[in-house]
Amino acid sequence: MAALSPANQGRALQVIILGLIFAVAFFTRLFSVIRFESVIHEFDPWFNYRTTQKLVKDGLYEFWNWFDERSWYPLGRVVGGTVFPGLMVTAGAIHSLLHKLNFPVDIRNICVFLAPLFSTLTSFSVYLLTKEMHSASAGLLAAGFIAIAPGYISRSVAGSYDNEGIAIFLLMYTFYLWIKAVKLGSMWYGALAAVFYFYMVAAWGGYVFITNLIPLHAFALMVMGRFGPRLYVSYTTWYALGTLASMQVPFVGFQPIFTSEHMAAMGVFGLMQLVGFTLFLRSHLSSNHFTLLFRAFIGLVALVLAGLLAYLGAKGVIAPFAGRFYSLWDTGYAKKYIPIIASVSEHQPTTWASFFFDLQLLVFLFPAGVYLCFRQLRDEHVFVVLYAVCSSYFAGVMVRLMLTLTPIVCVAAGVAVAELMRTFSAGVGVFEPTVAVAFSTNKGSKATASGSGGGVRVRAWELKYLVALPFMAMLTVFAIHCTWVTSNAYSSPSIVMSSRSHDGSQVIIDDFREAYYWLRKNTADDAKVMAWWDYGYQLAGMANRTTLVDNNTWNNTHIATVGRAMASNEDAAYEIMQRLDVDYVLVIFGGLIGYSGDDINKFLWMIRIGEGVFPDHISEGKFFTPRGEYRVDDQAPPTMRNSVLYKLSYYRFNEVFGTTAYDRVRGTQIQSKPIKLHTMDEAFTTENWIVRIYKVRKPDFLGRSLRDASGFDEGRKRRRRAKQRSRAAAGKA
Repeated sequence: MAALSPANQGRALQVIILGLIFAVAFFTRLFSVIRFESVIHEFDPWFNYRTTQKLVKDGLYEFWNWFDERSWYPLGRVVGGTVFPGLMVTAGAIHSLLHKLNFPVDIRNICVFLAPLFSTLTSFSVYLLTKEMHSASAGLLAAGFIAIAPGYISRSVAGSYDNEGIAIFLLMYTFYLWIKAVKLGSMWYGALAAVFYFYMVAAWGGYVFITNLIPLHAFALMVMGRFGPRLYVSYTTWYALGTLASMQVPFVGFQPIFTSEHMAAMGVFGLMQLVGFTLFLRSHLSSNHFTLLFRAFIGLVALVLAGLLAYLGAKGVIAPFAGRFYSLWDTGYAKKYIPIIASVSEHQPTTWASFFFDLQLLVFLFPAGVYLCFRQLRDEHVFVVLYAVCSSYFAGVMVRLMLTLTPIVCVAAGVAVAELMRTFSAGVGVFEPTVAVAFSTNKGSKATASGSGGGVRVRAWELKYLVALPFMAMLTVFAIHCTWVTSNAYSSPSIVMSSRSHDGSQVIIDDFREAYYWLRKNTADDAKVMAWWDYGYQLAGMANRTTLVDNNTWNNTHIATVGRAMASNEDAAYEIMQRLDVDYVLVIFGGLIGYSGDDINKFLWMIRIGEGVFPDHISEGKFFTPRGEYRVDDQAPPTMRNSVLYKLSYYRFNEVFGTTAYDRVRGTQIQSKPIKLHTMDEAFTTENWIVRIYKVRKPDFLGRSLRDASGFDEGRKRRRRAKQRSRAAAGKA
């Protein structure tokens, strides 16, 4: 067999390295399956899994027209028109393909392993993009970084069946195709970019990032005087095809032409037509005529467009920016005006510790790579700089958007490391006499290229290893850090938890599935369960019971009603629950074992959301002590102690301890006075008291209970009065 040429050897080595990177990207995300089991994680993935089951079972047509009666009771939800279906359709297509190939894989396992599978494709797309920016070696490094970077792994572990699991691949591959289209002026690559942009629109609401970043790149190139046929063909092809395709997604519809988030793309498209028309006129008119006509034309067009936009905005034809968009520019906007957005932990500003936790060594390599791109500043490098600046800002104001920052950090880090290695590895294996740098041992002596005098001569290969070996050690530490973070921080499903006992053995805490299974087996099929919106998707997915609110959060008033019920006293809450036909109330309580994600810790957000809609019934200040403290012990204000959530959380809590109860989350003792309920009965409490379920009494039963109680009290009063009369008579005698 003939030996491979050096070029073919390089290609073969790249393929082998990429294969190893793919393997690392896939297997490093399986810690959750190894430690626990093949299970769907978190909250949103349970809705995605439930809808995927519907798609696989009943087909695409039934999925599009599905009206879900088990969510948002009594409103319901039109699922087909309110979801991004790309994730479900992808999993359903894989399931159908495997079954046609006689691989009877259950849809649950496909959903569990879909994100690790697409992480390998993400590594490949990052490799292609970085290769276009710098070199194949930089692409391999960037692919290796994205394969293990915690900032991306946090959303792509096995079981994390969420939109981001496939969206980051689509994001980076769309950007790669856009760069290829700009570099080549290719309508073909522009059309491919539009196709993958459509896939991205169907998969994740974060497609707006592409919708604005590509126009920003095109606009920057125009301002820099780089407008030409290549840019014109690429952008017009992408925008025209991509916009028309995106409008085919029912949840998006006509938003690309009627919402403010899409106006930048449309504006750049219109500006590009004007510039192209202007250049056309310049080539056919004299200089004087062109200048006069150009000024008049541009002024007229600008005036007409400004007036048209103002008119459409005033009439409401063009919708204003969404609340989440405003919260990206004003970090306090959501807390002031939309507390339901601010209540989500992933919508909080990112701390510096989070940056180092999710990126570690890449934090230092990222600015170096951006600087190297800025030095060359070709068209593709302008894109990297813009992407880096925008994503850095957005990741700083919202933790969730660390996901969009991580890929470009890996790209820039790959460029930086490749450039460093190229600089210090030129001529490896060639023993040059000396280098132009000598480290002097004598104070004041001069370093010379020839190494004469008292200097210690450093050969080229010595300097290379002095730089390469410590840096390789740093990369090894980075890999160890990523593996530890993946294993310990991002591979624990929220529905199953683990802890260590005193002897070091592992203890599995499975209260959530225990409670949902109890609901599924011990309640009527049409039972309505009231819980905070965080648990709506899990209740519908695992318990298969009707919920009032869930994680879609589309109706703030309905969520505020549940918050009002939780914050009210029993009698007021009972009236609300009767109007909503509530059969069971579910609360999460972690005071016994120290689970901090319970409803008492979320209670202030329930109060704030409820107060925003019902200010006459709820006042946040009444839940604080006169000193402004949020307490749950004997010093808690009466409004707090009488609220439904407080009572349901601490009901019978003192019986566990026998003496004074102690809340391990809040680190405080709980009131010793027993809590009594007269509108609900405890139905089920899990082993570790994390999930507590109460059955709401029916009005007739409640009426009998109240009548019996009043009759008993009246009889006791009569007997007391009789005794008093007999004593008085005996005294007179």
